[in-house]
Amino acid sequence: MRPRTRAGARAGITYLGDVTKSTSLPRRDEVDQITQAWAEVLPDLDTSPMEVFSRVSRLARQLDLRRRQAFLAHGLEPWEFDVLSALRRAGAPYSATPGSLMTELLVSSGTMTNRIDRLEDQGLVVRSPSPHDRRGVQVSLTDAGKERVDHALGELVRVERDLLAPLDDAHRDELANLLRRVLIPLDS
Repeated sequence: MRPRTRAGARAGITYLGDVTKSTSLPRRDEVDQITQAWAEVLPDLDTSPMEVFSRVSRLARQLDLRRRQAFLAHGLEPWEFDVLSALRRAGAPYSATPGSLMTELLVSSGTMTNRIDRLEDQGLVVRSPSPHDRRGVQVSLTDAGKERVDHALGELVRVERDLLAPLDDAHRDELANLLRRVLIPLDS
């Protein structure tokens, strides 16, 4: 926890709580240096939101790189993992319509068609007529697709666990809850 006043930011960083497993204070990071520089140039500007969002942004870039490596270790691009995992999460028989995949993954119809084509060429998904609509199509995971996404997910969870290693269970839960409170209004 940090003081929330501009004077506290100008005076430097005061840590009121330990955010690591050790008893030592966390060292200063790049964001501390950036906000300190802004405090010197614009001392009346409260840059405390930058302390949160600049760290979230940096963490997102690190997570993106690590996710990409985890997926590539299993022969998948991030977008391939996204489609396969959406089908896997749907539960048996691991299928969905292209329209529902489009909605869930926030991509256009053309993009979704291209992605399904490419995954089908690799033998990771198959298209079949919809049992509910004669004009519709279902996209389903193949056994190879299911196996690939399951292995990639295991690797992803390991990578994410490693990234959170500096936090104990209570701090992880607290962080997850705080981020949820920020995200819920943005997601709606």
